[in-house]
Amino acid sequence: QVQLQESGGGLVQPGGSLRLSCAASGTIGNIHAMVWYRQAPGKQREFVAGIARSGTNYAESVKGRFTISRENAGNMLYLQMKNLNSDDTAVYYCGATPQDGSWLSWGQGTQVTVSS
Repeated sequence: QVQLQESGGGLVQPGGSLRLSCAASGTIGNIHAMVWYRQAPGKQREFVAGIARSGTNYAESVKGRFTISRENAGNMLYLQMKNLNSDDTAVYYCGATPQDGSWLSWGQGTQVTVSS
């Protein structure tokens, strides 16, 4: 498996931007797909964006505002977030899984708060 550590969260005003990072360590060569999920207070964890060799996909709520990317060596995952609003306030988690789905690793999460 791999170990994941998110960073880059913080307080941002509505309309602002943030870039989240996720550092992977361990057997990163086995990673097939990486994802960002988020969990707002009182809500279930929800999918935000994912990236694999086949491409990227996004939740409808973030399409056009968020961009997921992965550094070529494979050990860094990013989420560029623009035009943030209060609905984006949540703890953001990165996840990684191999192609056979035999495991799923999560980081500890990073808090994003959108408020004026």
